Amino acid sequence: MKKKAKRTATVGTFGKLATLYKNMADAYSKTAAQAGLSCADCADNCCYSYFQHHTYIEWAYMWKGLNALPAEKREYFIQRAEDVVKQYNDALAQNERPHVMCPLNEEGLCGLYEHRLMICRMHGTKNLMILPNGEQRYFQGCYRFREQVEDMEEFMIPMLNRTPFYQELAQLEMKYAGSALKTAPRVNLTLAEMIVQGPPELI
Repeated sequence: MKKKAKRTATVGTFGKLATLYKNMADAYSKTAAQAGLSCADCADNCCYSYFQHHTYIEWAYMWKGLNALPAEKREYFIQRAEDVVKQYNDALAQNERPHVMCPLNEEGLCGLYEHRLMICRMHGTKNLMILPNGEQRYFQGCYRFREQVEDMEEFMIPMLNRTPFYQELAQLEMKYAGSALKTAPRVNLTLAEMIVQGPPELI
């Protein structure tokens, strides 16, 4: 996908995204606490997961964080991302789902924690997503979540409804991209690919 042209985000738009991210994190923490879920000492770090992300505003906000880093640290992450993308491509060429550590992960901690993307904030608990056509999609939670709730009655299992967060993110995406969103290529990139491609540009 080509990255082109003109950014229309304002400081206010990024501020609203930061607030949305906080609300996501608060809702996630509440659901995780209700299930007794903790990521401490997890045997299957979700930073190995192969996630694709789909918004220009998150891509741009992540790069806002990268650009705030010292140049040496930013270049370090870019080089790691280039290696991760190569590993992704090698795995996909073998018809395998990639299982590679996120290039921003440093000894178990995110090197860009305040600017991490939506999926990085909300993966793990059981959740619900209601599509515009009314279809309901459920994720039953990571293996550790399922272990924590295995003795609960189904109706008692805490669940996070992602729908309002997705809806608000979609609204912010439209404010950020403006009319360019009608012709811009659809974002379907891993975090590593977003780093390698550089900040997004819109036409």
